[in-house]
Amino acid sequence: MGFFDRFRSRRPGTGRRATSADTDHLRDWAARRRGVEGFLEPRTFVTETTLLLIAHDGEWTRRRVASPSAAGRFTKQLGIPLYEVAKVGYPQRMRDYQARQRILRRRAQRAADERP
Repeated sequence: MGFFDRFRSRRPGTGRRATSADTDHLRDWAARRRGVEGFLEPRTFVTETTLLLIAHDGEWTRRRVASPSAAGRFTKQLGIPLYEVAKVGYPQRMRDYQARQRILRRRAQRAADERP
């Protein structure tokens, strides 16, 4: 077996498949938040198709879904809009939320470092 043979056998997105636990997590997460929207992320070389749920304040969660059509059925069942990240990009509120969380983590780390 040659060095490059191990790379040829891999297919894009051959990681873990979506499970009912993924769907349950998304459903529970969306039920506890308001203003939730779904963003479909396409399959990549590393992961399968994923569904990103983003709340009104930018808080988010991401889980695998079986297919784009499964994501569409899921969001329709929950009554939330679904967008394709490749077409619309990520919303600014998600980036703002990440920036706020980063600041809070740094403050907490500094406070922990200052304690005797």
